[in-house]
Amino acid sequence: VELPKQVFGHPWLLQGDGKMSKSKGNVLYADTLVDFFGVDAVRYFVLHEMPFDNDGVISWELMVERMNSDLANILGNLVNRTISMSNKYFGGVVADKGAAEAVDEDLKATVLEAVKKVEAKMEQLRVADAITEIFNIFRRSNKYIDETTPWTLAKDEAKKDRLATVLYNLSEAIAIGASLLEPFMPETSGKILAQLNTGKRELAQMDVFGMYESGTKVTDKPEILFARMDIKEVMAKVEEMNAANAPAVQTEAEAEEKADDGIDLEAKPEITYDDFAKLQFQVGEIIACEAVPKSKKLLCSQVKVGSQVRQILSGIKAYYSPEEMVGKKVMVVTNLKPAKLAGMVSEGMLLCAEDAEGNLALMRPEKDMPAGAGIS
Repeated sequence: VELPKQVFGHPWLLQGDGKMSKSKGNVLYADTLVDFFGVDAVRYFVLHEMPFDNDGVISWELMVERMNSDLANILGNLVNRTISMSNKYFGGVVADKGAAEAVDEDLKATVLEAVKKVEAKMEQLRVADAITEIFNIFRRSNKYIDETTPWTLAKDEAKKDRLATVLYNLSEAIAIGASLLEPFMPETSGKILAQLNTGKRELAQMDVFGMYESGTKVTDKPEILFARMDIKEVMAKVEEMNAANAPAVQTEAEAEEKADDGIDLEAKPEITYDDFAKLQFQVGEIIACEAVPKSKKLLCSQVKVGSQVRQILSGIKAYYSPEEMVGKKVMVVTNLKPAKLAGMVSEGMLLCAEDAEGNLALMRPEKDMPAGAGIS
């Protein structure tokens, strides 16, 4: 198989101003976002908000903002207004009457130039920039409506041909924009083209303006592509959802991240000595160990700490076999609240060090200390 000529390594998608972490409880899952916004809206946001050479940021607030400003206002409102006016003034029939004015040329030039820019941006793998160029078509079309004021033209019978031409130009611009949008938002593109009663145009067919068939009848009932959302209502639902999921998600997710021995190389907030003193560290001796059947990375160790034996789950299966764990003296955090993971209870945490490549190594006392000895 021929190797790829180039590989696109995209940047990070951050939550707020930091990375997503299960222990922080700030992970946004694609399925959850789709439930709120729909597949195409999520596709648009993730592709548009991740520039070629910079990290992108995602949050509920930003999603709602883009939903309302870009998808509902710029795109959805444009398509709905254009089709509604075609139905209102011409029974849905879109025809080019050739009543052109100077303002039309700027719209056509903007659309055709955007096609070239989209192609150039995609050649450079600049996906976010390509989407911006597509939406510049929709922005220019909205401006064209404000410039031509079709509702004013409709009041003058002598300007009926001009009104028809304006609506034709809008339909053509939208058809080109929707065709360009198809790789990024396939469902939305299909809906727009279906409402215009036309098919997707190939890139080679977008080098001229005016290929939308004159006399085409658009749909009688334009569909609302994207509904505006109230950020307060969305955040209320999010809080309700988080509250409902908190016991299961936080216990399991936090425990799993801690079972991985929780190595987060980001700088932590500064704490006081009193905060640190709340943690209890002791030497433990592993007297038995086995792999956890339901997990690819967990080992279950029986750790003797003083006169007690604690069951501790650790995400170190990739670095240690159960056999070589037995007999090791290790450092243990012994006053963590027990957590359930993979159906088993973990009663502490084994301390590990992690290098830049993510390799883990157990922290062990330099001298042979008795199990249960305090670490200070």
